[in-house]
Amino acid sequence: MKIKTILVTQPKPEGDKSPYFDLAKKCNVKIDFRPFIHIEGVTALDFRKDKINILEHTAVIMTSRSAVDHYFRMCQEMRITVPETMKYFCISESTAFYLQKYVLYRKRKIFHGKQTIVDLMVVVKKHKDEKYLLPCSDIHKEEIADKLDEQKIKYTRAVMYRTVCSDLKDLATLAVKDAKLKVDIAAPNPKAPSMTMALEQYIIANNKAAK
Repeated sequence: MKIKTILVTQPKPEGDKSPYFDLAKKCNVKIDFRPFIHIEGVTALDFRKDKINILEHTAVIMTSRSAVDHYFRMCQEMRITVPETMKYFCISESTAFYLQKYVLYRKRKIFHGKQTIVDLMVVVKKHKDEKYLLPCSDIHKEEIADKLDEQKIKYTRAVMYRTVCSDLKDLATLAVKDAKLKVDIAAPNPKAPSMTMALEQYIIANNKAAK
């Protein structure tokens, strides 16, 4: 059967530059983007139940843009004014730059690693006396907490957002388990270092055979 449409289980890329858009044009297929999971913020009411005092902390560890967004959202909902003395330790430079959405970017208060928690810990260890807040999801990597524990860093884990399943009632026919679907395309592989390249090769081969 000739492939005409593809469902990608992630948000539609912003702007008009994406390898998926290039794939759609090249292979003459329609691509629908539909994330199967999404992020929901924890309400201030529920967050208060954890009895976490945000202002007791002198620094914040930001592991993603979601962490940044929900930290400042929570402060706003709880009517907390974040002091200018607050220090931010970001997992990457791009996350650090994203902070400009909420604060004036001052290098003396914003620190970042290269891309991993291991890189960031090199910086954190130079500031062991800070009391850190770790905004996170209800589903998160324990590696971050493990690294902080190893170095005896004082921190508080603060669940400010949750990863939840999206409403997919209109896609009920996908019932993967019931249909016992198998994996036809796996990437990366030696011939296709990216998913879009693997898709392109699969579509071309499949449509050629379907003629």
